[in-house]
Amino acid sequence: MGKGDKKSKRGKIANNSYGARRPKKIKRRPTIEEKIKISKKK
Repeated sequence: MGKGDKKSKRGKIANNSYGARRPKKIKRRPTIEEKIKISKKK
């Protein structure tokens, strides 16, 4: 286990890949209610 291990987090970082051990961060889209509240404040 280490930089060469494809299943470990350190190996994913070294290999520039993602998976179960290193999930990508999901950009959360604002909900309709949040959009309405933002537009009313302006």
